[in-house]
Amino acid sequence: MRAGGWLPPSRWTSTIPSATVPTTISTPIPITRALSPATPTPSSSEPERVEALAPPEAAGSRADRFLADAIGSLSRSRVKALIEAGHASRDGAPMTDPSESVRAGARYVVEIPPAVPATPQPQAIPLTILYEDRDLIVVDKPAGLVVHPAPGNLDGTLVNALLAHAGEDLPGIGGEKRPGIVHRLDKDTSGVMVAAKTDRAHRALSEAFAARDLDRAYLALAWGLPAPTEGEVSAAIGRHPADRKRMAVVTRGGKPATTRYKLRRAWGAAVSLVECRLLTGRTHQIRVHMAHIGHPLVGDPVYLRRTPASARLLPEDTRAALLAFPRQALHAATLGFAHPVTGRALSFESPLPDDLRALVALLDGNSQ
Repeated sequence: MRAGGWLPPSRWTSTIPSATVPTTISTPIPITRALSPATPTPSSSEPERVEALAPPEAAGSRADRFLADAIGSLSRSRVKALIEAGHASRDGAPMTDPSESVRAGARYVVEIPPAVPATPQPQAIPLTILYEDRDLIVVDKPAGLVVHPAPGNLDGTLVNALLAHAGEDLPGIGGEKRPGIVHRLDKDTSGVMVAAKTDRAHRALSEAFAARDLDRAYLALAWGLPAPTEGEVSAAIGRHPADRKRMAVVTRGGKPATTRYKLRRAWGAAVSLVECRLLTGRTHQIRVHMAHIGHPLVGDPVYLRRTPASARLLPEDTRAALLAFPRQALHAATLGFAHPVTGRALSFESPLPDDLRALVALLDGNSQ
């Protein structure tokens, strides 16, 4: 038995109600390891669901260690990452802290996403290329394009497109012929992105993004009229305590986050075109911060929780069009940085895409 800890079962069984019981544990541990009912084989894109009922002897142990020992095939760090990513629950409630103490008799569930293929395959996907040389490539990413393969989007991504575009001319990162992703845009956020083509460029660009040693501005259509019209939002961001798939402004456990905003245009008090600049780079930062100050982005499927009161200030047809907009109205408009090899200043702009320009035109035609 591990000093001061809990000895795990000697094996893990599939779809059998209990595992072999170690001599140090007097109570069988009901466990289940099974695929989703809709999942026919382990090669499916559905997550694998594993459960463990904590015995009295496990009480007080770290949850991530208990689950890693019980599952057997995952490291504690992997289980910790799954908990932090919202893939674990205790008695049906989302878990938020991998270090929380195990509760005897509690039923723990971990959903393990299927592994992503190690080597994304080239796919001929049209790209709008703003700049390219031996070291890097700058693209104007359209809304709807995922940046990197992940569960649920195993292909059809920007990485797949870059592999097809660069082909054998790609020097590669870390000994592999692949582009180096140094920053990401959400699937439904459009605009300027840069990717490295060499190790040297990847290191330098990663350092520039980490240090915020670059010029990056976003344009967003937000509900309402911010007051003041120019300001700074400094509020820590972390996983939502009740919905681990969302981010939120939190008082404990979050990471510092700061967004500067400036009003560019306004349509009465109904809708604003806001320029946002990031002093930090947290997941969904602009979307979370704008919603936090009462001005969620038009079309945001995650952080626009109800019809904004300011929508009533618009004519009915305009209001209906904005409420039906199918993505967050967020666009990475400018990106400027020093070339990672030559040091030359580079700056790129992307105009509003057609769908956002159509909203602006609609607002212009009905402004009051």
